[in-house]
Amino acid sequence: MLCSDIIRAVHAEPLVVSNEERLTKDYKAAFASDLMSDALALIQDEFEHTILITGLCNAQVLRTAEMLDLETVLFVRGKKLAGADLMMAQSMDINLFTTTYTMYETCGILYGQGLGSIS
Repeated sequence: MLCSDIIRAVHAEPLVVSNEERLTKDYKAAFASDLMSDALALIQDEFEHTILITGLCNAQVLRTAEMLDLETVLFVRGKKLAGADLMMAQSMDINLFTTTYTMYETCGILYGQGLGSIS
């Protein structure tokens, strides 16, 4: 599913678009969690085509995304990072978006449109 289609499907607002080419990237899977330890343990080989969906809104999410080489993070429930964290995401080359949908709704919408989960 193209990143631009993901954004459109959940009416996401961009917070940081550090790399516009990724808007046309085809993501195969999503991983949704507020536990970054789960993301570190479970996202392994599929990081290149996985988008992280979370309600956790702090620098730890950015550090986790950086460690896993994730390029795109989608925050749920309208969460937004503070200014310093937005600058950090920009410097880490991580695209950030936010949607007002809950995590459950976001995952349901994206699953219904064909976005898979990690194996």
